[in-house]
Amino acid sequence: MVQQPSNPQAPDTDAEHHVVQLPTRYASYVPAERPAQSAFRQAAGPQVQFRRRALRQVPVLEVAGRLGDVVEDLDHAIQLALADGPRGVVCDLSAVLEGSTPAAVEVLATAGRHVRDWPGTPVAVACPDPRVREALRAHPLGGHLIVTVSLFSAISAVLATPTLAIHSLHLAPHPTAPRASRDFVTRTLLDWRLNRVIPFASRVISELVASSSINAGTDIDLSVVWNLGALRLTVRDQGPALPDQRHSGLDLLGRRLTVVSGLSRAFGVLPAADGGRVVWAVLEAPRTPSSNGPHRSAFERQESLIVNDARILAEQPFGAGSSRQPT
Repeated sequence: MVQQPSNPQAPDTDAEHHVVQLPTRYASYVPAERPAQSAFRQAAGPQVQFRRRALRQVPVLEVAGRLGDVVEDLDHAIQLALADGPRGVVCDLSAVLEGSTPAAVEVLATAGRHVRDWPGTPVAVACPDPRVREALRAHPLGGHLIVTVSLFSAISAVLATPTLAIHSLHLAPHPTAPRASRDFVTRTLLDWRLNRVIPFASRVISELVASSSINAGTDIDLSVVWNLGALRLTVRDQGPALPDQRHSGLDLLGRRLTVVSGLSRAFGVLPAADGGRVVWAVLEAPRTPSSNGPHRSAFERQESLIVNDARILAEQPFGAGSSRQPT
C-alpha cells in the first residue's frame, strides 16, 4: 500500500459541473478455454499446439500448427497475460504452418485493439512469413502491434519501449474502499501533474471500486498508469468472470455505467489467469505544465479551482457503500 500525505481541505464545490461526455469504447472479451501456461496442449486439433512461457519477464505465447485453428485461443491468452500487468506480450508464430488464411490473419490483427485501448503495454508478433507480416501492418488495428521476423527481435522491441511508472494500492472490500481509492488517485495525479483529470479519474475509480466491493466482495488491487496522454485505471478482484454472459462482467448498472462511459475514452474487463477479473478504464490525461506566481493565466486559475474540487471529491462519500470513517 502506498502511504502518502493527505490532501488539504478546500471550500465545498459542486464537481458535477465538470463532467464532460467523451466518445467511449467498451471492450469485452469472448470467453474461451483458458490455455495451459507451462506445457503444450492440443488447442483445436491434433496438429495444433499452444504454450506459454516467459523470457526476461516477458510472457511469450507460442503457437505451432495452423493459425486459423488457434487464433481465438491466442487472443484470449493475450488478454490473460495483459491482466497480470506485464512489461509486454509476445506472440511467437515461428512454428505456424505457412498458408494462413486471410480470415485468421484478420482475427490476429484485431489483437491490436488491446494496445489501442490498453496503452503502454506493447504486444509484439514474431512471424517469419512476410505475407502475414505485411497483412498485419496494413490492417488498421494491426498497426498497433509490433511485427517482427523473429522471437529475438520481438523481445528486444518490447524491452526497448519505455518502462511505465505504476502506482498500486491494495484494499479490503470495506465500505470505505471507494473513498480510499479516490484519495489514492488524487494524490498520485497531483504528484504526476495531471491536475486536469483528477475530478474525472477519482470519480471513475470510485465507481469501479464500489462496484467491485458490492458484487465481488473480495480484496481489491487497483493500479494507476500514465502513458503519452492516456491514464489507465485498473481494479482487480476475485469475482466471477461470468463466462455465460458476455457483457455482464463489469457489473455496472444505471448511474455507474453512465459515469464510467461518459468520462472514459475506453473501458472493459479482462479475465485473470487465477480466475478473477480486471476491470479497467482509460481516460484522456494531458500533463499540466508547471506555472506559479501572480501572472498565471485565467485558464490556470480556473484549473486550480478544479484541483480544489478534486480534493473535495476525494473527501466526499461518493459511490455506494462509501463512508467518512477512516480506513
